[in-house]
Amino acid sequence: MSHYPKACFLTSAYQPGQFIADEGVEVAFAGRSNAGKSSAINAIVNMRNFAHTSKSPGRTQLINFFALRDKQRLVDLPGYGYARVPKPVQDHWRTLLGTYFEQRQSLAGLIVVVDIRRGLGDFDWQMLDWSKQIGRPAHILLSKADKLKRGAAMGILNQVRNEIDETAVSAQLFSATERTGVDDVRTTIDSLFASRLSSVNVAPEIRE
Repeated sequence: MSHYPKACFLTSAYQPGQFIADEGVEVAFAGRSNAGKSSAINAIVNMRNFAHTSKSPGRTQLINFFALRDKQRLVDLPGYGYARVPKPVQDHWRTLLGTYFEQRQSLAGLIVVVDIRRGLGDFDWQMLDWSKQIGRPAHILLSKADKLKRGAAMGILNQVRNEIDETAVSAQLFSATERTGVDDVRTTIDSLFASRLSSVNVAPEIRE
């Protein structure tokens, strides 16, 4: 049985006025284009093509909202940092993302997907900075860990953990292909939901 049997697409937003109602709780996914964000989401919900995957990085220009459970959502933010995307589009993304982080009271936390072979880039650090500014925890998925030997992957994980403030940011290895770390990130998402629900005094859905 799926961990999120009620998971489904809700809506897409090109402008802040199109955001879904700011109620319940949600966890947002961010990541550089081609970092494996869509593949990670697909693996987490255990549904092929749940989140759009594309061989043309930078095509997703919308914020996509998905239901996981009643009043619990996953939000797929636009991929960033792709050089071929026109500057006006990049500027729109930056404004849209900035408004999202400033406005969403239902945001429980941020998952930042980073290709383990590339490490944290400027845009990744900006995502972490935004989450810190609004007082939300962040979790880094070092994706495509199957591309490296175990020892090398662990070395990069330890390096990243030394770079971040582990009081507000955590990190783990992840591979959508081999499903490495899928259960771990599901636990993290559910913990973020529970923490935010507790802080706003919203009763969580009782799982069957």
